[in-house]
Amino acid sequence: MLLTELEQAAAAARPAAPSHDYLKKTLTARVYDVARETELERAPNLSARLRNPVYLKREDNQPVFSFKLRGAYNKMAHIPAEALGRGVITASAGNHAQGVALSAARMGVKAIIVVPVTTPQVKVDAIRTHGGPTVEVVQFGESYSDAYGHAVKLQEERGLTFV
Repeated sequence: MLLTELEQAAAAARPAAPSHDYLKKTLTARVYDVARETELERAPNLSARLRNPVYLKREDNQPVFSFKLRGAYNKMAHIPAEALGRGVITASAGNHAQGVALSAARMGVKAIIVVPVTTPQVKVDAIRTHGGPTVEVVQFGESYSDAYGHAVKLQEERGLTFV
């Protein structure tokens, strides 16, 4: 009983938590300037196994086939206009690169995307397709670490923002 009274006193002393309408924030997020609202798909076998409804968020239906677009665009949408004017840079061998490329194209921002030379040509082509003329793909090094190091060097030399 004493613990309950202490918990009640502590709760009364705390300021009320602000009310947030997370559904509204989600549905009006700027990321939908570039991302699609993807469906939820019921997973019947997993739902039966867990005895709870389980739904899968189908981010593979995004233009770049990944949720990585959301993070790339969100980061770029919060970069000050002056910095965006100088351009952005990233290092990636996959879906993040495509997300940055598409975001840069939609925002009209110059982007340099550094990928290892071992990146499959299909990925390099997808980066170029999503980015169009706003994106430069630089192939450097045998590994992600090599590409990342080169991207950091270019960032410093050219005053770009790393995404």
